[in-house]
Amino acid sequence: MTLKKPLQLTNSLSSILPSAMVAITCAVALSACGNASTETADNEQTTEKTTISNGEVITIYSSRNEQLIKPLLDKYSNETGTTIELVTDKAGPLIARLKAEGSSTPADMFLTVDAGNLWQAANKSLLQPFTSPTIEANVPAKYRDPKNRWTALSLRARTIFYNPKKVKKGELYTYEDLAHRRWRGRLCLRTSKKVYNQSLVASMIHNLGAGGAAYAVKGWVRNLATDVFADDVALLKAIDSGQCAVGIANTYYYGRMLEENPNLNVKLYWANQSTTGVHVNVSGAGIVANADNPSRALDLIEWLSSDKAQEVYSSADKEYPVKVDVPVSPMLSRGVLLFLII
Repeated sequence: MTLKKPLQLTNSLSSILPSAMVAITCAVALSACGNASTETADNEQTTEKTTISNGEVITIYSSRNEQLIKPLLDKYSNETGTTIELVTDKAGPLIARLKAEGSSTPADMFLTVDAGNLWQAANKSLLQPFTSPTIEANVPAKYRDPKNRWTALSLRARTIFYNPKKVKKGELYTYEDLAHRRWRGRLCLRTSKKVYNQSLVASMIHNLGAGGAAYAVKGWVRNLATDVFADDVALLKAIDSGQCAVGIANTYYYGRMLEENPNLNVKLYWANQSTTGVHVNVSGAGIVANADNPSRALDLIEWLSSDKAQEVYSSADKEYPVKVDVPVSPMLSRGVLLFLII
């Protein structure tokens, strides 16, 4: 009996990110298969304020789902007395807004999902480098920007899910194997308009080359059982109902659904365990280049990397903590124990 580790990367995120722009082109074929809408939770810009106590204010531009991140920010605000102004929108519009506002931006901190978004913001000179022994101690170097402009705060694996009534575990292997003809009419995927699939394809370009990744994506398109989905929840529900046999999704969606329905007819398979390892991405944050309160923004980022905050990422959000000594939630541990025994 061998246990394989699902969160082990063979390459640092920084080595994969330059492929992200190529990945968008490579994935165009998938987005052309449907006009699925993006998640409404990310669409509308909102602003929330906590109660003012000590006079200090941090303004955060965030693309994270507000209901998931606000409890964490409220904890920090209650502990420190710092007022947090939270502006939420999609990552792309927030990056464009930061660029347009320039030195007049009210933002102190940029909080987002996907290393590709952090990479874009940093490479547009919208984030400033920072030095933090706390971050260096809490976050492994492979999950931090080499130039110290951003850091990961949680990990999310994107892997293969299947209906055990339609698929035997032994049939599954790698992401690219889902392009094989035996999956014709059995595969469900999320639209490539979402950065999660773009980053997955970027990692495939890094590992397989542009030609190999393009071949896999074209095979996925040929094998689709139905139109692409707007989000991973809809995709997992389609697998559960038998509309499709197999698909690719982020693990935290599965964790939340399994918590609500322990009898969910969906199983998890860790992809590429004998080759490159499962694809892992991050949520993370950086300090805005023209921040009015960079020191308090750094204090918040450090707090988000602490044991206390990392446990919330794991237990409430069903994401993997980026800090290595923080326990994984029982739900995530259950997934590891049940599905990594070979």
